[in-house]
Amino acid sequence: MCGIAGIVGASEGARALIETIAHRGPNGIRVEENERFSLAHARLSIIDLEGGWQPLHAAGSTIIGNGEIYNYLELAEEFQLKGKLSTGSDFEPLLHIYAQEGERAFDRLRGMYAFCLIGADGRTWLVRDPFGIKPLYVQQRGAALAFASEPRAFGKARLAPAMLRQVSSLHYSLEAETAWPGVRRLGPGQIEEVVGGALKSVRRRSAIPAASERLADEEEALSALDRVLEDSVRVHQRSDVPYGLFLSGGIDSATIATMMARLNQRRVVAYTCGFDAPNARDERDQAERVARALDLDWQDISFGEEDFWRIAPQVAWAMDDPVADYACLPTFKLAEAAKARLTVVLTGEGGDELFAGYGRYRRALRPSWLGGRAAEPQVSESANAQEALAAWREAATAPQELTLLQRAQWGDIATWLPNDLLLKLDRCLMAHGLEGRTPFLDPEVAALAFHLPDRLKVRGRFGKYLLRAWLARHCSAAEPWAKKRGFTVPVADWIAPRAPMLAKTLPNLEAVRIGFGAEAARAAFSEGGDASARWPLLFMGLWALIHVEGAAPQAALQTLIGEL
Repeated sequence: MCGIAGIVGASEGARALIETIAHRGPNGIRVEENERFSLAHARLSIIDLEGGWQPLHAAGSTIIGNGEIYNYLELAEEFQLKGKLSTGSDFEPLLHIYAQEGERAFDRLRGMYAFCLIGADGRTWLVRDPFGIKPLYVQQRGAALAFASEPRAFGKARLAPAMLRQVSSLHYSLEAETAWPGVRRLGPGQIEEVVGGALKSVRRRSAIPAASERLADEEEALSALDRVLEDSVRVHQRSDVPYGLFLSGGIDSATIATMMARLNQRRVVAYTCGFDAPNARDERDQAERVARALDLDWQDISFGEEDFWRIAPQVAWAMDDPVADYACLPTFKLAEAAKARLTVVLTGEGGDELFAGYGRYRRALRPSWLGGRAAEPQVSESANAQEALAAWREAATAPQELTLLQRAQWGDIATWLPNDLLLKLDRCLMAHGLEGRTPFLDPEVAALAFHLPDRLKVRGRFGKYLLRAWLARHCSAAEPWAKKRGFTVPVADWIAPRAPMLAKTLPNLEAVRIGFGAEAARAAFSEGGDASARWPLLFMGLWALIHVEGAAPQAALQTLIGEL
């Protein structure tokens, strides 16, 4: 895990880019420049602490990458690279395989990654993992192409109306174009070649591989699930530094915890966040039961009103590519706490999307007269919201040969997962120099889970049926058949005392007027206003002050609410 930056077709400039995102690599920065490129790497040391510095050179090629290639040991064995490798880095085997296979080598990778490979064959590639776990942003600079792990590396943002309208309605953006002039996201799974200083799209590697086997029998499916989960968690634990997990009270993280407890002789360190507020719902009770049953080294982290006002501007700073999801707040606090003991954290992201856990999937399967409706975001009737919904529908379009349930899953995998959940995980953890890993978002797990028969994903009132059945056998303390309580971050309660001030300050910001409208902003903070809109509005105000106007996080908060 790290931050990368570079300019292909220029001999300098990468250092200025990487220094802006140095928080991603607290172990140090390396810069390499010649007449063809300028490359920079801010390293968070995970594998081969001494020898894994980048850029890496082998077989006449050069690579600079962010993330982890989990199957590097298997690839080294398959291609008989013993004796040819000069480091223990997980990225070096790729250079040797590329020398043999060219771009086909990219299809062999199992991991989360964004990299630039400059080949001995004269070709230059930018590649991102299929789920979009690791980010990559690009900017054309005349005859050169610049790239970086975060858009903040390219200077100040500007107000982008389409993006702001989407964030106000969806809480994330679908736009390839960012708020940074000329800067766009490389899409999940994109394999792009740099030709003449410009990107030439070659192809996209799908997040959903073809089914490895068709499993109709429940017992066979449970055995296959056990096998792929164990294998995925095993490779996701590959690390030369301490690792643990984030444990909620849900099915997904309990599954990861159960498998980690099986694979580790030492007690696994686990962190759970709960909320100190009257009537706040959280999952600490369920998480504690799982932790005790598995003998985890469990850490209970509390989040209160003081944390909210301290962390809110830091989250707005971290989420330079804006995500107005209040789940960013506890994720940031957990990362802050976990960094004291860990460098790598496994999480449960992706379980709902691959095993069909969301209630909206079950609603989509019902006829309309029983309350069925499409599994898409529920937005207002405003023109801005309908514009955002139209963009979502276009991005979520799935192959027609899929079942109705699979099309609903596909929509979230294409939109919500990379642009909200994974972006949140990347920024909130990397703000603390902490690596987040997602064992569900693995090609072997995805090939099995997505292609399960619908009845092994949704049955009666239960989504994630097969995952629940597996967990019932291996960690009954997780109570997988109990009704999920979930959690709600009580942001509305914490914002309420300052609502009158925010009703005055937020409508003055152009970003808020574009995204929400001044009257809607004032109404949200009035007596009886829409409390659910208050966090997205506060986030957007903080984001604009920090990234567009250049304010420091705490100064941005003071502009909106005065002194705490």
